[in-house]
Amino acid sequence: MAMTLGTNLNDAHRQFLQAFLTLGFVERPEAAKLHQLYCQLHKVHYVPDKLDDFINTLNGQLQPLSLEIRKGVSEENGRTYYALVNLAETEITLMASDYSENELELFKKTKEGEYTLHLRCVLELEQYILRHYQDSARKCHVCHSLSIQSQVCEDCGIAMHLPCLAKYFQAQREPRCPNCKQFWPHQIPDINLPGPSGLSSTPQETRRSSASPMAQRRQ
Repeated sequence: MAMTLGTNLNDAHRQFLQAFLTLGFVERPEAAKLHQLYCQLHKVHYVPDKLDDFINTLNGQLQPLSLEIRKGVSEENGRTYYALVNLAETEITLMASDYSENELELFKKTKEGEYTLHLRCVLELEQYILRHYQDSARKCHVCHSLSIQSQVCEDCGIAMHLPCLAKYFQAQREPRCPNCKQFWPHQIPDINLPGPSGLSSTPQETRRSSASPMAQRRQ
C-alpha cells in the first residue's frame, strides 16, 4: 500500500509502521523492543516510557488513511497488545484487513449464540460490532472499550472486563458497582495484573454468573 506520511515523522516511525504492516498484532513488550531498536538504529532520541506518545504521533499521520495502531487489553489475562486496524469500511482500508467482505457479512448475520473473540478481532471489528449489534454489544464501564467477556451489574446493567474489574476492586474496601453503588454479587476474578514489563500470569477460573450476552460461558 502506497502511503505519503507527514514530515514530522522520522525514520524510526516509518520502520515501526513497516513492522506493524508485517506483524499486524504485537504484545506490548515486543512493541517496546521495536520502539527502542528503531530509535537507536536511526539515532532518534529514545525515551523508554514514551511508547504510547511515539505511537500517537504516528497515528496522527495515519488518521487521513483511516488506519490506527490501536491499543487493547486482553480480556483473559490483562496483557496489553497493539494492532494495526481500519477505522473505516472503504475499498482502500479493507485491503489492510484480515476479514473479507463476505466474512464480515457472515459475521453480521450470525446473531444467535454466545461468542468469545481474539483481541485482534475485537480491535479490528469493535466499531463494526457496536454498530451492528447495538442491542447486545456493551462497552466496559472502566476502559470504555468493547466488552465481550465481562461481568454485568444485576442492578444497573453496566459491564466490566474481568481484568478491569479486578483492578478496580483492588482499590475498594468492598465490592460495589462503580455506577449504582450496589453490592457486586459476582466472584471477583483472581488475575495477576501486568507490571511495568507488561507481563502477567494466566487468570484462574472464575464464575461468570451474569456475563455479557455476547460472552462465552466457560464452566
